Amino acid sequence: MIILGIDPGLAIVGWGVVEYRNSRFSTLAYGSLQTPAGMPTEERLQRIWEGMCELIERYHPDELSIEELFFNTNITTGIRVAEARGVILLAAQQKGLRIQEYTPLQVKQAVVGYGRAEKKQVITMVTMLLGLEKPPKPDDTADALALAICHAHSGGSRLASYYNQPTETGNLRRKGK
Repeated sequence: MIILGIDPGLAIVGWGVVEYRNSRFSTLAYGSLQTPAGMPTEERLQRIWEGMCELIERYHPDELSIEELFFNTNITTGIRVAEARGVILLAAQQKGLRIQEYTPLQVKQAVVGYGRAEKKQVITMVTMLLGLEKPPKPDDTADALALAICHAHSGGSRLASYYNQPTETGNLRRKGK
């Protein structure tokens, strides 16, 4: 199963693509989509949508794992992130991906084993679990990889059901194929 993890944002969208097979991770790629602060919002959203479509076409993920939106004290920032998240979800839906959303608490619990873990702990565990030589940068990218790991760990029943669904040819999917 190939999972695209996304940490949504307007300035930076962190992304990570991992393959989860036989309880093992393989990191396929990771990075960030960035838009300049002075660019009009609608152009930034278009760049995010185009970048997401390109990622999906390049890596052919089966599912998308994205962080649920929560508002902190700055509602204006929250609205802009929500707009970016909307175009991300649209791109995934248009490309036929299954979409799963997770709260930051769920991600920390799945990756670190403690829902109130610090960001540094999450980054350390992502680096270890994926066997990376160094911590991914920026932090948004590490968060996206954490979302992919969370989905693999938390989505066990969905992953199992994935292999019991027929393919386009009518055959059942098999693990390891």
